Amino acid sequence: MTVPVQSLLFADPREAADLAAFLGRLLHYDRAAAVRLQAGGGDALAVFGRPPSFEVLAIRAARLARPETLDVTVSAGELLESLDVSGEGPGDLPAPVTGPPWTGVLPPRGPWREQAGLPRPDALRAALDAAVAEFRTRDEALPEELRTRAERDRIGREIWSRPVGATQLPLRAVHAAHSLGFLRADPGFPVSLFAAGGWLRLRTPFGSVALRHGPVGGLGSLALTVGRH
Repeated sequence: MTVPVQSLLFADPREAADLAAFLGRLLHYDRAAAVRLQAGGGDALAVFGRPPSFEVLAIRAARLARPETLDVTVSAGELLESLDVSGEGPGDLPAPVTGPPWTGVLPPRGPWREQAGLPRPDALRAALDAAVAEFRTRDEALPEELRTRAERDRIGREIWSRPVGATQLPLRAVHAAHSLGFLRADPGFPVSLFAAGGWLRLRTPFGSVALRHGPVGGLGSLALTVGRH
């Protein structure tokens, strides 16, 4: 008989601290955020979240001190409170919650195919800065009768839905990666774009963002690989 996982013990304190930082960023965008946790019998834990402002899934991986098998959705706030960033002992796993609809629709296991055409990280950051500046300029130019939430949302959707470089990745995915601390402006920083089953995935050493694009194939979960995510 399998004993349900009651606590999470990380391989070192930095893993717990990095996960805590990720959860804090998610909670900045949604104080009631939930996260789905998956471990497939090894020492890799995948944490999925969905910051509502960006319409993407954010994935952060952490290395556990021992192999675990679990698949559960919990409160991001409760998980953050339970983490022991000192590394002195395990943190209690919060009670499961009924997750929002996105928790049942995760990216497929693969195969993931690397996509060409993604600009360098410094060019991605320049594109983000230009998009923010454009939004501000267009917002300030709106006449008073059009200065509404709906019109601002329309401008935002137009800007952030633009493809990045010679890819099909919308700029909002890059914005999400930057806002969640996954993306650095250093031109030597490794960043890659992958596609699988109607999904796109922007991956960096600190985490990934994934989103549906076009016809969606089978559902499942990402293969768990842990670097410095």
